[in-house]
Amino acid sequence: MFRTKLIGLLIPLCAVLAALVIGAVMLGALGANPIKGYQVMIVAAFGNIEGLASTAVKSIPLLLVGVGICIAFRTGVINIGGEGQMVMGALLSTIAALAFPDLPSFILIPLVLIVGLIGGAIWGAIAGALKAYFNVSEILSTIMLNIVAVQIMNFMLRGPLIDPGEIERGTRIPQTARLPEATDLPMLLEGARMHSGVLIALLAAVGAYFLLWRTSLGFRLRSVGLSRDAAHYAGIPVRRSIITGLAFSGAMAGLAGAILVFGSESHRMVTDGSSTGFTGSAGFNGIVVALFAGLHPLWAIPSAFLFGGMLVGANSLQRALQVPSALIIALNGLIVVFVVGSENIRHRLLRGREVESIEAEQPIAEAMIVDSKTEGKSHE
Repeated sequence: MFRTKLIGLLIPLCAVLAALVIGAVMLGALGANPIKGYQVMIVAAFGNIEGLASTAVKSIPLLLVGVGICIAFRTGVINIGGEGQMVMGALLSTIAALAFPDLPSFILIPLVLIVGLIGGAIWGAIAGALKAYFNVSEILSTIMLNIVAVQIMNFMLRGPLIDPGEIERGTRIPQTARLPEATDLPMLLEGARMHSGVLIALLAAVGAYFLLWRTSLGFRLRSVGLSRDAAHYAGIPVRRSIITGLAFSGAMAGLAGAILVFGSESHRMVTDGSSTGFTGSAGFNGIVVALFAGLHPLWAIPSAFLFGGMLVGANSLQRALQVPSALIIALNGLIVVFVVGSENIRHRLLRGREVESIEAEQPIAEAMIVDSKTEGKSHE
């Protein structure tokens, strides 16, 4: 058992190291010192309180999306719609904040976060219903819903929700007015800009673990993920479970979107016309976080922190070595490709270990059967 877990941990780690080695070659080809570059990355992300705080904040959406991906995968469905679910969660929570600006903080903050959860859950449940009742590929539907969510966001931020000041100045930047101060997430480290969204994300990860492994609902979701036919035979509502799994997954992403808005320094929702301009690609990077964590919500915590540190450190590397931003994008892409590609290797090795374990135990089982038969005859 220990060796199996060790293999499951080492393979994605080796994948990240391999990606960093190739990244070092790319840095060297541009005339930069890769050792100095990676040193800058580590120090910037983990070398001081400010760096650790920045890493923690950067890891919030990665962790929440990753936890949602864990729930979806455990239910046997693939959620590629984290970007759209984050956008819809952020959009609905922003509307709620603008609709009730006079509510006290202790009511308004939970309200906007819950609305963010609901927004993401609805967007995930749509894909779940299409899968459950019409057998539409959830990969296709979640990707298409990402595009729909972006267009809705662009329409709302350029029209009904646009800051009136932008219209008066004629700049028309697609952003809302400054949201009510009562919605600002409380700060944990004032100077380092680390807010309480970190605690919310940690609680969500722990809650997802208890949902999946300590509740009857979680047992049903995991049963559907292991075998839909067996789950149906056992009386588990498969269609409802698929919708529920994607709804929970979307809810986590929607919460991430709400935290991005109310934990931001500008305290408003703003976009550049794309989902990435708002989410920072957390909806896709969260998938890598979940895979790196072995699809376990608790392991997603250190996984998100590691990848959040890489994102923070990569920005510092670019400034320190004056390398093109495209190199940083390529480095992040390499890590994504290597980690996702390592999943197939990990599954094969782990499956091989399971087969070896079964074959090793088979003679013992056969001997026990023979002994039991002999004992039965002697009693006769």
